[in-house]
Amino acid sequence: MVTVRTLPPIEFNLWSYHVDITESDGSGSHSKHKVSMEKDYYEKISDGMIGPEDFVKKSFEFLSKREGKDSILKEFNINQIKEYFPEYEAEIRKSILEHTGNV
Repeated sequence: MVTVRTLPPIEFNLWSYHVDITESDGSGSHSKHKVSMEKDYYEKISDGMIGPEDFVKKSFEFLSKREGKDSILKEFNINQIKEYFPEYEAEIRKSILEHTGNV
């Protein structure tokens, strides 16, 4: 389970979030992450079809399908994901469209 909480913005155009990933196997195992995201990047990828917290959550769901929670960086900017996973932006756009029923 991925839980996202908005933190105070770092700058006007740079948002900050606390993300907690909890294993669904009942073990209670979890990891904590602090991520930042530029408003412009969020708008470019999401077209505003989902809220910023949902965007961050979908990004972590994307990561969780590809690596264990303990392998995810503890602090990073959301646009860094594409450096590790070139398919990230296309997959997130697809996920947003499916979520909003605009497929």
